[in-house]
Amino acid sequence: MESFESQVQRRSDSDSRFLDCNGFRVHYKIAGSGEPVIMLLHGSFLSIRSWRDVMEPLSQHGTVIAFDRPAFGLTSRPVPSKHNEARYSPEAQSDLVIGVLKELGFTQAVLVGNSTGGTLALLTALRYPRQVQGLVLAGPMIYSGYATSEVPAAVKPFMKALSPVFSRVMKALITRLYDRNIRGFWYKPERLDDETLAEFRNDLMVGDWSRGFWELFLETHHLHLDERLATLSLPSLVVTGEHDLTVNARESIRLANELPGAGLKVIEDCAHLPQEEKPGEFVDALVSFLGNLRGDV
Repeated sequence: MESFESQVQRRSDSDSRFLDCNGFRVHYKIAGSGEPVIMLLHGSFLSIRSWRDVMEPLSQHGTVIAFDRPAFGLTSRPVPSKHNEARYSPEAQSDLVIGVLKELGFTQAVLVGNSTGGTLALLTALRYPRQVQGLVLAGPMIYSGYATSEVPAAVKPFMKALSPVFSRVMKALITRLYDRNIRGFWYKPERLDDETLAEFRNDLMVGDWSRGFWELFLETHHLHLDERLATLSLPSLVVTGEHDLTVNARESIRLANELPGAGLKVIEDCAHLPQEEKPGEFVDALVSFLGNLRGDV
């Protein structure tokens, strides 16, 4: 069987880069220069590839960083143990966001998160407010999904003990349902061509990928983010696809109303992945937000 390292080497792009941070070998890409620094956080089951149409245009306005979150893409998937520091909890992923930023020599960034990436962007802003210059949350899971899911404490030891078994079951389910679920993120699924879908699948299914995803699943817990929104005072923009059903557009509109000072952009003819389905409109909204952040007239 081909090793994880050789698979990563074979699938890396010419602009792929790697760094070691918090127990992970992190796959990232960087474009542009200067300020602001814009860090892109993709959603679950996806990868850096989710930002393929927006990185270059955004790089005309600052430094853009995107990385594969733990359990996804070409970032390593170590099993947590007393011998390593790799952890998959939301808080540990938040720490990794700041850790990657520091490793690259930056002290502050605008965090742009889609779906569960939006959950982590908001969590990071709550935990590291001095390192977050602004927030752009596209279809973020705040009131449902990843932000409110929880593995019951009573059964967690049992599930951890049988991790190899449960991860194989999860592997079978994800493999069977992957294509249909990803197409479900799109308002018009035919816009996602078969080749790109296959590339996303290959990005996920590297090495012992199901075990990494299982470790991430085990560490999910209710984050109570909605109870902490009032403590934030950062410039923020909430973006939603008009037809988003994965995170209902009504939830994003609610978030824009409850997050102090947040703006709202509803993108028509679009569902859960505005940066993919409507990249031009997404970039325009983000560039306008960045202009307000700089105080442009």
